[in-house]
Amino acid sequence: MQGQPIIDLHCDLLVYLLMNKEAKPETKAFGAGLPFLKEGKVALQVMAIYTAVEEASSSNGVAQSVIYKKLLEEYSKDLYQADTDFNAESEGVGMVASLESASGICNETEPLDNAFKNLETIISNVDRLFYISFTHHAENRFGGGNYAEAGLKPDGEALLDYMHDLQIAVDLSHTSDALAHDILDYTYKKSLNVPVMASHSNFREIWDHPRNLTRENAQEVINRGGLIGMNFVRAFVDNEKPDALLDHIRYGFDLPGGEGAIAFGADFFYTGDFPDPGRDPYYFPQHEDATKYHGILDQLRSDLSTDQLSRLAHKNVERFIAANWK
Repeated sequence: MQGQPIIDLHCDLLVYLLMNKEAKPETKAFGAGLPFLKEGKVALQVMAIYTAVEEASSSNGVAQSVIYKKLLEEYSKDLYQADTDFNAESEGVGMVASLESASGICNETEPLDNAFKNLETIISNVDRLFYISFTHHAENRFGGGNYAEAGLKPDGEALLDYMHDLQIAVDLSHTSDALAHDILDYTYKKSLNVPVMASHSNFREIWDHPRNLTRENAQEVINRGGLIGMNFVRAFVDNEKPDALLDHIRYGFDLPGGEGAIAFGADFFYTGDFPDPGRDPYYFPQHEDATKYHGILDQLRSDLSTDQLSRLAHKNVERFIAANWK
């Protein structure tokens, strides 16, 4: 499967460049550095704007959007902005931005109007956002993160209303179960045109972790034409078994309609200064960088058809883009 173009729905290059001023995208410090993306035939990489729940969250969010814009300007030979005419067979690595935690547009004390102003600024800098995750691990003003219990809050409802018809998906990867339920319920009851997805989540029935999707929520994402990106982080795969990632992928394809939804969302991030040494190694060697996608595809050749492997590699995301980007 070495010839397959790859699309990946989540990496944290932008926050790495923000926090490490001397760093360059050519880094091999983590798995989605430019050399790995090029060697791994990554045709499209979603670049997340990640922010914690802190006072500087919204300024950090805007700052990462500026870094994204500079990457396109300074590395135009290697990187380009993906848009509605995106073709996985194109030369170079396509980029599109996303927002991992709506804290990146509004901290906990700013007026809510600032969220929409900052969102407009970010979109102006990055051209388009693929998706917005309302939370990360912690609870914020929009709802509960995956280590919290809160559901959708009034500010979260206002953000969903604002997102109607903006061609930006809402991402369930870091929500509490309550927030995921409430987002799905609210968008349905109000008939909001907001696509749903889980950009970098696996399945709780394979590995019981709050970062992974329940069967019910996974099925609803599929039923709505969404995407589920398979996460490579060991803590969300299995503590001991690298081949459990294959089990997550097989499980997703076995869900009704799942073969049209499963994609890659490896979640590569910089682990060099990560504050939890108990999680080391963060990735199994078989999954540690963007050159590993094709090895995973090869391992699945006895389980999935050629068409299904192409769907996983890139076609499912291309289908979603064609259906939702105008």
